[in-house]
Amino acid sequence: MAEQRNSNTLGLLLRELLKEHSLSMRKFSELTGIDTATISRIINGKRNATPQHLEKFANCLDVPLINLFEAAGYAIEQRQEESDSDIHTSVDAIQSLLKSSNVYDDEFSVSHVEQKLESYGLYAQTEEGKNTIHKDFDEKIKSVGSIGPFISKLKELYEKFSLGKGTLFELTVIGSTLLYFIIPVDVIPDYLFPIGYLDDAIAVQLTTKTLIKKIT
Repeated sequence: MAEQRNSNTLGLLLRELLKEHSLSMRKFSELTGIDTATISRIINGKRNATPQHLEKFANCLDVPLINLFEAAGYAIEQRQEESDSDIHTSVDAIQSLLKSSNVYDDEFSVSHVEQKLESYGLYAQTEEGKNTIHKDFDEKIKSVGSIGPFISKLKELYEKFSLGKGTLFELTVIGSTLLYFIIPVDVIPDYLFPIGYLDDAIAVQLTTKTLIKKIT
């Protein structure tokens, strides 16, 4: 069970973020789907935020999930590999969330995501794979109904794929990520909402890192 810090670090951070985004408590409630009373109690330190709350807050406020986990007092192991720090900390956050959610028993790993991406990369080169992306991407975005860097990056990748902007390698990598997002059978099943899309966020991170390495 995660423990809240003695000082209301999360509450202070949320107040600051709401102010930065010019969001009222009521509007924040509408965007996250969490009732105003619950948000108020979390901000005032009268209730612990669940991992599901934090995931919705992170998407809405365009802030790394890891920041909210740390502010809420979740014990997250930091790894020191500088080049991979963003992915490592995200994996640590996912592991903590899965452990506390009690709805997913398997061990999560980046290698599982990479294996899926590799197989989807081959599919993305086929006409069937391309048609699946063009036909189902917008509908999947609507079904998720989330905002934030994860979704914004996916839309950016989709635009590049649709316009054919990139080499065959780049379009294959991008296509694999779009298929990973669209097809519900991935490392963490999408029906385990809201945690079902955390591995999709990792897939986006891996793709972004691969594309940057290719450029440099």
